[in-house]
Amino acid sequence: MRRYLIILLLIALVIVLVYTLHPPKVEDPTWGINFSEKQARRLGLDWKESYLSILQDMGVKHLRLMAHWDDIEPQDQAFDFENLDWQMDTALENGAEVILAIGMRTPRWPECHIPAWAKDSSDEQLRAEILEMIKEIVPQYMNHPALSAWQVENEPLFGYGYCPSIDQAFLREEIELVRSLDPSHEIITSDSGELSMWFDTAREVDRLAITLYRKVWSLDFDRYLSLPMPISSYSVRAWLIDKILGKKIFVGELQAEPWVDGELIDVSIEEMGKTLTVNQLRENIDFARKTGLDTFYLWGAEWWYYMKENRDQGEFWEVVQELFSTNLTSNP
Repeated sequence: MRRYLIILLLIALVIVLVYTLHPPKVEDPTWGINFSEKQARRLGLDWKESYLSILQDMGVKHLRLMAHWDDIEPQDQAFDFENLDWQMDTALENGAEVILAIGMRTPRWPECHIPAWAKDSSDEQLRAEILEMIKEIVPQYMNHPALSAWQVENEPLFGYGYCPSIDQAFLREEIELVRSLDPSHEIITSDSGELSMWFDTAREVDRLAITLYRKVWSLDFDRYLSLPMPISSYSVRAWLIDKILGKKIFVGELQAEPWVDGELIDVSIEEMGKTLTVNQLRENIDFARKTGLDTFYLWGAEWWYYMKENRDQGEFWEVVQELFSTNLTSNP
């Protein structure tokens, strides 16, 4: 916790030093969505049906998909790419491009998706298995026309979730491996938008994805928190990363789903509303645009579909559908 307080103090200091930087609101940003087959299944959905609806009913053209390790290698050296192949092919058929997240840490709780057969491995064995997995998945998709970029690990240097640690040296080893296998595609990774200065992760990649959350359930404090990050905290750090490292920042996870204690499927609508209402969703979208960043991937597509189909709450879906239908989506 002391580490997080120090980071927050440093961020506050940076904001004070360069507070005169006021980026213009981006009028025509790129909007995308995240989709996890695992999350759709967790919500009891037909994951193919929900994925198709997100692509076709919303007209989404920018996706971040997850190659969860336990899904693609359920048994040691027995890879199953059938479902991920279908997602990539379906994205292509619908004119969408894909950032594909790979590694031990891929988006969605519990952050690390380690197969059961690898969970008792030593750190050295686990890292060797991760590299072997990368050697299988990169050739599988490096020539796929829908692929726009690789994301190597998710928030790898941020200690969140139930995960073995990844240090910067191993992250660099993973990135170098991906680059050696596929030198033609951009490589990104991600970092906490709220509790990091971004430099350590940004220096390793071509671009950096960050999170943007405003109301969350805190495991540390055992209660809901409204995060006090001002717009300038994102814009100033992005400006510094650009000026010092020459790297661009975009939002890989813009909060468009409640953050609750437990599984969403088990939580009441009233409880969900403590971290996300329809009005809060609109406010989050407007807040993001004011940061001056130009690309945002919304987090929660599976949940919007679940609320529409299973909870008779279609308003969230409609807000995002309107966002995508107003011709705001642009090419990167």
